[in-house]
Amino acid sequence: MRAIIIDSYGGIEQLKEREVETPTINENQVLVEVHATSINPIDWKLREGYLKEMLPWEFPIILGWDAAGVVAKIGTNVKHFKVGDRVFTRPATTRQGTYAEFVPVEEQLLAHMPESMTFEEGAAIPLAGLTAYQCLVDFAEVKKGDKVLIHAGAGGVGSMAIQIANSIGAYVATTASDKNDELVKSLGANRVINYSEEDFSELLENFDAVLDTMGGEVLDKSFKVLKKGGKLISIAGQPSAEKAQEHEVKASSFWLEPSGEQLHQLANLFVSGEFKPAIGHVFDFSEQGLKDAHELSETHHARGKIIIKVKS
Repeated sequence: MRAIIIDSYGGIEQLKEREVETPTINENQVLVEVHATSINPIDWKLREGYLKEMLPWEFPIILGWDAAGVVAKIGTNVKHFKVGDRVFTRPATTRQGTYAEFVPVEEQLLAHMPESMTFEEGAAIPLAGLTAYQCLVDFAEVKKGDKVLIHAGAGGVGSMAIQIANSIGAYVATTASDKNDELVKSLGANRVINYSEEDFSELLENFDAVLDTMGGEVLDKSFKVLKKGGKLISIAGQPSAEKAQEHEVKASSFWLEPSGEQLHQLANLFVSGEFKPAIGHVFDFSEQGLKDAHELSETHHARGKIIIKVKS
């Protein structure tokens, strides 16, 4: 099968297209023929070597954390999927990532794709959608009427988090550039703060939850908008324990737990019309396509999700 691999850490020049063996599966796995995958910041952070202590994979590495496709083969213990099913997943990626024509996936990490969902939409959802869901539902326990601040609402995680919070019935504020004002409003944001002209920490107060996707100064300032007992979760840094104590809030960094069941919940929101991934860019599955996609992701200014179309 074709795959895009890296043989060492470094820049986009490390991404190489290569023919590799199609993976085998065990009795509890499904082999998915990948029709689309997507780019996430963790891809190029791992490629650069920033995460080598956390994710000490052995080279050559096939990157990628999202897949949508068709079941090509099932293990003998697999009960809920059959060959030909349309599925989407965030695999465990202990053996290989999703920049490939086939990927092995544990059954419990798969979900059926609704008929109305395209493969590009299916590939956009898993990592970003599960991140948003687990931050807001599992950690922050957002409920109807809560006030939630979501940073970078036009980004992959932010755009999905706005919709999930909105489906719960929360009041949603978000930060975005002026050019993305209409986009985030269309997703359900009640208030949009233009981060280039306004300081969110001077404008908002008594919020129940903050989802930080930026880290650094944005993360530190986010404590100021929370009420006592509020919750701050960051996917881009480690919140200060001292500041959490000072502001009397709960704060944590985040690491995703893959879940087919939660992907099923997101599929239900998709069918009901409450949730739809914002796809900003689609690239071909090729060495150059992946290089261009990584380069765009590294700007931090991609609008919506960056998709790689593996199969037409």
